Amino acid sequence: MSRITSLIFATLILLSCSKTQVIEQPKNATEKSGFTTYTIPEGKQFCNDNNYVTTSYSELTFIAKFDSSAIYTTADPGRQNDINKLYGFSDNNAMHHLYSARFGWRWSSNSLRLFAYVYNNGINDFKELGTVALNKENICSIKVTATAYLFVLNNKTDSLPRTSITLKAEGYKLYPYFGGYECAPHTINIFIKEL
Repeated sequence: MSRITSLIFATLILLSCSKTQVIEQPKNATEKSGFTTYTIPEGKQFCNDNNYVTTSYSELTFIAKFDSSAIYTTADPGRQNDINKLYGFSDNNAMHHLYSARFGWRWSSNSLRLFAYVYNNGINDFKELGTVALNKENICSIKVTATAYLFVLNNKTDSLPRTSITLKAEGYKLYPYFGGYECAPHTINIFIKEL
């Protein structure tokens, strides 16, 4: 093998071994200014980027923003007060309908309302945290203690009990979901940025 052929061969080997970093974007979610846009399509309940991600939290903090797509009317007027799910996590290394904590939301009485929403040993509990404006950033946090979940919405704190036995919230991430029992009456976009 000639010296030039050897040099070309060595160069090709080095080039083929170079490392290229691939940044994988979620399949359907889009990112803008650090926010991920979660879209719940019309007639569906789950958002478009509902991946299984294991978690271990002592605190989850994020910014949530809603646009006018959060305004809706349910087909059954009796379902208007159902709580949709915003963001959070399962707990106690169990399914979320057994142990979990997340923020909930709904459009009712001409307002966008956010809720603390938990399951403890399969028993659901929730509490309204307040109303928020459309197109405004809302700082949300769920802090985990041995006996409570502390929900913080724009510097206002409230709590619901926690009966999990793990030190941290051990489980998986919970994403935006419409319902209740009905499906989204139109496409809904929710913007979330984890801090």
